[in-house]
Amino acid sequence: MNWEAIIPLIGFLIIIFGIGMYAGKFVRSSNNFLDEYFLGGRSLGGFVLAMTMTATYGSASSFIGGPGTAYTQGLGWVLLAMSQVATGYFVLMVLGKKFAIVTRKYKAVTLVDFLRKRYQSKWVVLFSAISIIIFLFSAMAAQWIGGARLIESLTGLSYTTALFIFALSVLIYVTIGGFRAVALTDAIQGTVMFVGTLVLLIAVIIAGGGISSIMADLMAENPNLVTPFGKDGSLSPAYVSSFWILVGVGVVALPQIATRAMSYKNARSMHRALIIGTIVVGFIMLNMHLIGVFARPILPGIDVPDTVMPLIALEVMPAWLAGIVLAAPMAAIMSTVDSLLLLVSSSIVKDVYLNYIQPKASPNRVKALSIGITAVLGVIVFLMSLNPPELIIWLNLFAFGGLEAAFIWPVVMGLYWKKGNKYGALASMLVGVGLYILSDFNLFTQPFGMHAVVLPVVVAFFAYVLVSLATQSKGTNEMKI
Repeated sequence: MNWEAIIPLIGFLIIIFGIGMYAGKFVRSSNNFLDEYFLGGRSLGGFVLAMTMTATYGSASSFIGGPGTAYTQGLGWVLLAMSQVATGYFVLMVLGKKFAIVTRKYKAVTLVDFLRKRYQSKWVVLFSAISIIIFLFSAMAAQWIGGARLIESLTGLSYTTALFIFALSVLIYVTIGGFRAVALTDAIQGTVMFVGTLVLLIAVIIAGGGISSIMADLMAENPNLVTPFGKDGSLSPAYVSSFWILVGVGVVALPQIATRAMSYKNARSMHRALIIGTIVVGFIMLNMHLIGVFARPILPGIDVPDTVMPLIALEVMPAWLAGIVLAAPMAAIMSTVDSLLLLVSSSIVKDVYLNYIQPKASPNRVKALSIGITAVLGVIVFLMSLNPPELIIWLNLFAFGGLEAAFIWPVVMGLYWKKGNKYGALASMLVGVGLYILSDFNLFTQPFGMHAVVLPVVVAFFAYVLVSLATQSKGTNEMKI
């Protein structure tokens, strides 16, 4: 084992556990367990809000899968990845103050809570919870695999052993500390990511003999690596442009991100987070994907692209510094894992169990069930991750597309269009998810070669509007503030 690299990473994990124990005091002493465990008491300031959104969104897909795909495809994937710059901006501008006001009025703890109060439909709630559970299992598996790949590359342990260590580390502090532990560690993790990606990019450029030398090496290997179209020409303009929906505009519908828009303290915090989050996301995404491309001439022929990030760090840096820098992707992965765990747990406990199975459950029963289900979910994802794919980014993007197809119009139109009703919401969700699954499995051709999420999102919009208008006589479920 490379103990020089491992020790800084262990130190980082110890700090994370300490914060989890600290946050656990708030959970134990809170008068409102659900509000504290799943939303941190709605008390996030601007910096913490920006960093928790950045760290949650910047996942294994961004820090392990993203550089791995950029290593394979070249600068075209960097261009595609930069569509993520606007994620925090769109979320806070589209949802913004109105979403925070409405969710406080509804006393909503989860995104599905908002949908339940807005549409007053059991079927909207149940389909929402099912969509979250199905698609987020895919996203969580991607994070587990990414964390295990990083530990495997760093320590030389087997993939299964690395997966076990990662899963155990995450489960301990999430089940103890809840959302406040997640948000506080996200603030640290976001800062580590910001600094770590810059340091690693500089080290890679120096090791490659400068940007001009790296570009010449890429050109010599394959000129397509330095074009917008990818190594094999598969990144068409329509496909790249359509990613603005998948990882840009559509992110507003991701439950794990929308939940952050419920949790801030005041309008000033939201405005500060909007600016900080946009800058930090753009900086990190550009750095990480450039690292993946620039690593190609330095470490040619990597068999598993998802290992390029830890391998290049160990190649171009002293082991102790690589260990510190690799805390950045570990931070990203852990923060996303813990957020997704809490989100799926809250969907089961709050949205299904408390609403339709046992509405009068005691606080102690709710607490025990929340912590127990969070732990069980982690074990299930661990088992799902034992046989990983070569590139985890496709697992994550599959989850993104499914969640966006399900939620974007029930959330956005439900917030801003009074005539939207439960029939329109359910039609939008069924059409969006159904079309997305069919298109993702290539059961019909995408128009103009766009990503599989585009057509389902467009058709789901018309389904929402037309069905809502056609069923006005049956009640509108109008939102009243």
